[in-house]
Amino acid sequence: MDKTAQKVTEEEKKETETPEETKVDETPAPIGSEPAVEYDQTGARWYIIHTYAGHENKVARSLKQRMEAMGFANRIFDIVVPTRDTIKVAGGKKETVKEKIFPGYVLVKMILDDETWFLVRSTQGVTSFIGAGSKPTPISEKEVEAIQKFMDQAQPTFQTNFTVGEAVKITDGPFNDFLGTIDSIDEARGKLHVLVSIFGRETPVELDFLQVKKI
Repeated sequence: MDKTAQKVTEEEKKETETPEETKVDETPAPIGSEPAVEYDQTGARWYIIHTYAGHENKVARSLKQRMEAMGFANRIFDIVVPTRDTIKVAGGKKETVKEKIFPGYVLVKMILDDETWFLVRSTQGVTSFIGAGSKPTPISEKEVEAIQKFMDQAQPTFQTNFTVGEAVKITDGPFNDFLGTIDSIDEARGKLHVLVSIFGRETPVELDFLQVKKI
């Protein structure tokens, strides 16, 4: 066979050969790498759960950890312990603290089904869902908005143990060491109106919470 014929034969052979199959990586994907199922959040509602007193934040943290670890993040969307900033006056000092608006309760936005109900209900510190009988009852969006607005108040309120009609001693200002009686309390501004006897007449004086003390 001459060289030309041999060359043609080799080219035809190459054209008729079946190409090798592309190798497919059959290594199994690591567990938990599958994309999360997308749930429509419009199907979620806000529910109230009851907790042991003083355990609200602990329950919220525990529930958040459990829902993330067990793959419920697409059915439980938000966990809120309703609080507001409050200025506590004690020992002649002001301190801003987080005051719980509804002690013993936590709000949970979730798609309620048997699995999510059990996850929440079995979280340590949770005593029950709030609802009619054994069925959790969602609260309205209007109620949730009202709670959130209350939480987002720009100015913190004052928390004090003074009461109207109580006798106090003024400890600062031009009326230092005077005795008086509390006539009114403005917790939003942290002010008191104290009736002080001046020249035999009771005169109302506005004072800061820090300017008086109990007798």
